[in-house]
Amino acid sequence: MKTLLVIGYVWPEPKSSAAGSRMMQLLNGFQQAGYQIHYASPAELSPHAEDLSSYGITSSSIELNSSTFDEFLLELKPAAVMFDRFMMEEQFGWRVEKHCPDALRILDTEDLHCLRHARHQAYKDGASIQETLNISNELLYSDLAKREIASILRCDLSLMISEAEMTLLVERFNVPSEILHYIPFFRPSPEQTQWLSFEARQHFISIGNFRHEPNWDAVRYLKESIWPNIRKKLPEAELHVYGAYPPKKATQLHNEKQGFLVKGWAEDAIEVVSKAKVLLAPLRFGAGLKGKLVDAAECGTPAVTTSIGAEGMYQNHVPVLVQDIADTFTESAISLYQDQGQWVTLQNQCAPMIKERFDENCHIHAFLHRLADVEQNLNHYRLSNFTGAMMRHHSMKSTQYMAQWIEAKNKRS
Repeated sequence: MKTLLVIGYVWPEPKSSAAGSRMMQLLNGFQQAGYQIHYASPAELSPHAEDLSSYGITSSSIELNSSTFDEFLLELKPAAVMFDRFMMEEQFGWRVEKHCPDALRILDTEDLHCLRHARHQAYKDGASIQETLNISNELLYSDLAKREIASILRCDLSLMISEAEMTLLVERFNVPSEILHYIPFFRPSPEQTQWLSFEARQHFISIGNFRHEPNWDAVRYLKESIWPNIRKKLPEAELHVYGAYPPKKATQLHNEKQGFLVKGWAEDAIEVVSKAKVLLAPLRFGAGLKGKLVDAAECGTPAVTTSIGAEGMYQNHVPVLVQDIADTFTESAISLYQDQGQWVTLQNQCAPMIKERFDENCHIHAFLHRLADVEQNLNHYRLSNFTGAMMRHHSMKSTQYMAQWIEAKNKRS
């Protein structure tokens, strides 16, 4: 059986973040492709991490800047290596190149870090959401972008969660489309008969890992600019704010008199979202796809979000209202909460949207087909990507010498 080594930036936490959930989906896809999976990470193990052994996946702790990883590689001899985020490719890619040059190299980008950081900078500079959405090259072409795009080019295949980001890579960075593959979140067809009705639901909900800066900003935006005006019109309504790893500054926002209830960790995100009447996601910057909006559609919960939140999400079926200004966002939230006809119309778009954009069978089949094609034609892919070969040649030397210098320094100290 073929062995896949996954080098994780963190240990998967599917109940904490959309990234953790998607990682588990990818691991399942590789198992369907016939791979025996070995997951390794230099991160500290979290109490919320998934028990990978229950899925038949072997786990190992590895060290940064240590030749012990070379020995680990030589013993494992993986047929393929997947790097979880470009930082792991930077750290370990040269060692894979040196000891397993024939291994298929895959990068799971999660979202484009350079895009998210550029938009964050634009937001801090006072840009509107539309200006942040259409980011300038001046902000986009950062040192972080140079590192991230170099990592994408060095890999044989990069897994992209957003079609919008694929377009950006091809049109703005001239990345060959042949080395990119679109694989978003995917879901089975929703059980609509289990959805609660308009009358059976109450309150608003916001959800998202607090360690993710766009989510924390959205909570502050709700508290300061949106919720006070919603509460004036709907004095009995509550906003339930869920998310893993809430810091003290977040829990201090909890105010029962204002109906702003910071609940923190949700054991089952689908359960709490399915009971809410409206999901609020006023994201002012960010990248990738928004797992909270996929979750909302899966359980028939209409939402209000921004153009940032909606990017890459929808096509013909749109179960959300999109507003980029605080006042109109507030008005849409109040209207959707009160207007049963509008609410039902949006709920009816949820199941078709999941089928159209995030169908599990469709994306798994496409992924397995693409994976088999790259495996069988690896030499062709590499010969067609001379820039990537050049990047591997030069970066292997620079990162190798830096890592060896750090390792030697650590041994002396």
